[in-house]
Amino acid sequence: MKRFFATVLIAACAHAACANGLESLENFVKTVSSGRADFTQVVTAPAKEGQTARSKTSSGTFEFSRPNRFKFLYKKPFEQSIVADGQTLWLYDADLNQVTARRQSAALGSTPAALIAAAPDLRALQADFTLAAAPEKDGLEWVVATPKAKDGQLQAVRVGFRASQKAADKSSELAALEILDSFGQRSVLSFSKVEVNPALPRDAFQFTTPKGADVIRQ
Repeated sequence: MKRFFATVLIAACAHAACANGLESLENFVKTVSSGRADFTQVVTAPAKEGQTARSKTSSGTFEFSRPNRFKFLYKKPFEQSIVADGQTLWLYDADLNQVTARRQSAALGSTPAALIAAAPDLRALQADFTLAAAPEKDGLEWVVATPKAKDGQLQAVRVGFRASQKAADKSSELAALEILDSFGQRSVLSFSKVEVNPALPRDAFQFTTPKGADVIRQ
């Protein structure tokens, strides 16, 4: 994945410091049962020969309730919804007025959503990913997750955590998600206004098909 870490940097990293990323991930999965945040996503496609790489930026809100329920609501530049209600993964494109529905158990697995919102514990993550701590960068503690399945479209994911800003709160706070797919496209999500363990309404992850929308079931 672009060889994010030079060999010399890995060799110089003390064991205790390198372990922090995995400890943060385990702490996050154990102590954060729900969350809410704003996000900004920058997607960069690999540059074609003789051209400069192009990036697209979008933004919206993110909520989750562990296990297996989450919601990404894209607001800019185009409206789009991705909702997992525990049984079905719903994708809604407002411009097309089209809904795609997939069985959630078959759609998640080795995905970034499984890392940050779906898995009930670290053991469940380790069934689908090889997890490794990475050196601290930009004030965050990082974990690299490599899917064990070799036939998927995901190459690797980096998850960044920061310690909670509240003195009495020992939980790890989700800060960033960096995704590299098998086509070389890189997607970086940065999270802000993070709320840890908010009380979410019972119907927060209920998806209602918009009037007149075409529904495609896969």
